[in-house]
Amino acid sequence: MSQEEFYTVASNPVSIEPGKLNVLFAGESQTAPLHQQGPKVYDFYLMHHVLAGEGKFVSQERTYTVRAGQTFVIEPQQLVSYISDAASPWHYRWVAFAGSEAAQLVESAGLFEGFPVLNEGSRRLAMLFRRIRQVFGSSGEMADMQALGYLHLIIAELGQALLPAHGQALRSSENNGLMQRIVHYLSTQYAEPVSIEQMADTLGYNRAYLSRQFKQRTGMTPVHFLLKLRLDKARQLLRGNRELTIEQVAASVGFHDPLYFSKQFRRMYEQSPTAYRDAMKQVQQPES
Repeated sequence: MSQEEFYTVASNPVSIEPGKLNVLFAGESQTAPLHQQGPKVYDFYLMHHVLAGEGKFVSQERTYTVRAGQTFVIEPQQLVSYISDAASPWHYRWVAFAGSEAAQLVESAGLFEGFPVLNEGSRRLAMLFRRIRQVFGSSGEMADMQALGYLHLIIAELGQALLPAHGQALRSSENNGLMQRIVHYLSTQYAEPVSIEQMADTLGYNRAYLSRQFKQRTGMTPVHFLLKLRLDKARQLLRGNRELTIEQVAASVGFHDPLYFSKQFRRMYEQSPTAYRDAMKQVQQPES
C-alpha cells in the first residue's frame, strides 16, 4: 500500500538572516514516487534524514542510494539532484542552515566533502529534526536559539556516528593527525606550485608511506586529491566570478597551463570550463 503524500515546512520565525550561524527552516515530507529536486544549487546547507523508503542522491558527479536511517548532506553552491524511488519513495525530514560558521561546524564533526551520505539512524536523530520544525511552528521568541541547540545536537550525533568508520580507516591518532595535516597543507597551498615530494618533506614523512596512508583513508592518492581540490575551486570561481577569464581561473587554482587545465576539467566533469560556466548561468538565472 502506498503512503499518502504530504509536505510540511516551518521557517525560523525570529530571523532568516544567516549571520554567524542560523537555522533557516525545517520540514518533513512523504514524497511521491519519482519526486525529484534539481539539478540545482543551494546557497545554504541542507540535510535530509530518511525515515522510510529510498532514493538516489547525486553530488560531485557521484550517485548514492540513500535508504531509511541515512542522512544526506547538501553543501552550498554544489550542483545536486535527488529523486525518490518509484516503488518505495522517501519519507524524510530536513533542516537548512547557513552563516559564516556553518562550514566550520560541519567540518568539525567530520561531515566534509566526499562523505555526503551518513549512516546514523537513531530515533534520537529523527526526533531532533522534528523538534526544530516544532519550535519554529510554536513561533516562540527563543525559537531561533532553541533551533540552534537542536542543530548542534544533530551535528554531534552524526559526527559521533562517523567515529567508528574513521577509526577503521585510521587505526591510530597519529594517522588521524597526519590526514588532517595533509588535507590542511593541500587546502592552503593548492594555488601554489606544490609537489607531493615537497609536502612529504615539509611534514617529515616518506612520500610512499604518506601516499599509502592517505589512499587508505580517502580512496585516492594525494595527487588526485590535489587535482580534484583545484578543479573544485575552479568550479566555484567559474560560478561566482564571471569576470575572470578561463586563463585567470586556471592560474588562480594552481594551473599555469590553461590548456592542461581545460583538459583536466573536461576529463573530470565531461564538459569544458566554458560550457560549465554557461550551464551555471542558466541555473542561476532568476525565474521570470
